[in-house]
Amino acid sequence: MQRGLTMIFLLAAALLSGCASTIRSEVTTFHEWPAQMANKSYVFERSKEQDASLEYRSYENLVRAELKRLGFTEAGVQTVPMLTVRIDYQTAERDVRVTEPVVINPGWGAPYPYYGRGWPGRHFPFYDPFWYNPPVVAYRDASFRVYGRQLHVLIARMRDAKKLYDVTVKNDSRNPTTANVMPYLVRSAFADFPGPSGVARTVTLERQE
Repeated sequence: MQRGLTMIFLLAAALLSGCASTIRSEVTTFHEWPAQMANKSYVFERSKEQDASLEYRSYENLVRAELKRLGFTEAGVQTVPMLTVRIDYQTAERDVRVTEPVVINPGWGAPYPYYGRGWPGRHFPFYDPFWYNPPVVAYRDASFRVYGRQLHVLIARMRDAKKLYDVTVKNDSRNPTTANVMPYLVRSAFADFPGPSGVARTVTLERQE
């Protein structure tokens, strides 16, 4: 019985906290990636605003690291690259109202009083340490803010601007800081590169503290 009560309490706690140890994103990829591409040199294509943004440069470094992992090389000043890479991202806020479970009695340390047999002709209350109230789960309405983020990465051929890899990553989070979430969005964008084309899939990554 004690094991059953523990499992109920842990399940309710998990519902309250959500999947805080993972980050799930919806990834949609369209590509015509060549089966063989020996030259994967590239250059980032930036707008004037992006070129002046330190935040953008930080996220560009994340993409640069993923491209290096996949065998791409960033072209030097004197080198004509084979590819161009463009990054765009945005964040939108919205308020969400949900009904969530709340444990109002976890069952620990709240024993039932028991009136047992004492001395002849007398009864007195005592507490049984092995008998606990079962946890009670109630429901309440809660409101919170959700941050919807979208990352778009486009890899195109330099000579004719033909699109070769076009990926969009969407994620909803209660974390207000984009910089904390962006590393996972970038990793999701290149998960199983180039991956299936024209298919929306969910990528789940373990959160790293």
